[in-house]
Amino acid sequence: MRETRAEIDLGAIRENVLLACRLAGPAAQVMAVVKADAYGHGAAPVARIALAAGATWLGVAVPEEAAVLREAGIQSRILVLGPIATEQAELVVDHGLDQCVSDPAQADALDRMARRRGRVVSLHLKVDTGMGRVGLPPREVRPAADHLARLPAIRLAGLMTHFADADADDPAFTQEQMARFEAAAQALRDAGIAVPLRHAANSAALLLHPGSRLDLVRPGIMLYGCHPRGARRPDDPVLHPALRLRTAITQVKDVTAGSSISYGRTFVASRDVRIATIPIGYADGLPRLLSNRGQALVRGRRAPLVGRVCMDMTMVDVTALPEVRAGDEAVLIGRQGDEEITADEVAELAGTISYEILCRIGPRVPRTYRPTDAAGVPPAVAFPPKPLDNSRGPHL
Repeated sequence: MRETRAEIDLGAIRENVLLACRLAGPAAQVMAVVKADAYGHGAAPVARIALAAGATWLGVAVPEEAAVLREAGIQSRILVLGPIATEQAELVVDHGLDQCVSDPAQADALDRMARRRGRVVSLHLKVDTGMGRVGLPPREVRPAADHLARLPAIRLAGLMTHFADADADDPAFTQEQMARFEAAAQALRDAGIAVPLRHAANSAALLLHPGSRLDLVRPGIMLYGCHPRGARRPDDPVLHPALRLRTAITQVKDVTAGSSISYGRTFVASRDVRIATIPIGYADGLPRLLSNRGQALVRGRRAPLVGRVCMDMTMVDVTALPEVRAGDEAVLIGRQGDEEITADEVAELAGTISYEILCRIGPRVPRTYRPTDAAGVPPAVAFPPKPLDNSRGPHL
């Protein structure tokens, strides 16, 4: 086991899922968004703990991510949140996935594949209420729903949208998006078109906009212990960070005044210093922008990163910690003793957001999990699931 690893606290994720369930209330289901390998935390272990804690859906970006979950034995409802190419229709159908659509051509491809397989596919029409990324304009939702109704192997399972700035201090645009979404939903109701699920709320909306919770909520970043607005404010619900990025010092050496450290000689010692080298770099996901800016926790204290972060190694000034030795732990994200470096702190130094910091931790960084029994998560079960019963309509 490599000393550089990400330690994932499944108990923290469980607490965050329980909070999401409480906020959603008894009328709304919870979809745990586990795209991008659960924001770098490991999709299958996170999915299992989320489902055990009360989530009933999982959300992914592409069907290939869902296939990994199915192969791990997870049989819950999974919604593919992103658009698909025609060639991906087979994955959606064969793995029994729900699919977000905003293009009739995608629905047609899924219908053809589902009829070939003798199945029914549940689709969720996406409405672009202001995100400007993908989705149907509200005026096109009714014609799209009519089109789906003519496809024999397609069922309309949901109507959804996505917020552009639900984490903003000014709620006006989120409220405007909700009004546009409700108008689209009302148009379907007026036409007698039943939509089992309406959903809009991401983490920010779930935390900050109770009126957006509807029938289903889709928390993502909050499940991993980070607030979508960044650093926690006093009135924010308590979230539990789940990831700790740690390594171990491989070498400690004395460096004389005037010596330089790392590429480009961006750090030149103004005095005699002690430098510790740690085996983690930007290929592992440590931002190069932390060069001469970031910190590591060593023996419970903060120590500055010096010189440029390299692909595989980084240097730390441990002059103030003369007792430090090779083999001592260094923490880049997470708690050590009474000190903590948060993903939000790292993100601010790197000019980005916690989402990116967590997602960019590379695949060569092993993930370890505690507790090792996954806090009572049920064991994996066999796949594939039973074929959908087409006679009963949507697989809801």
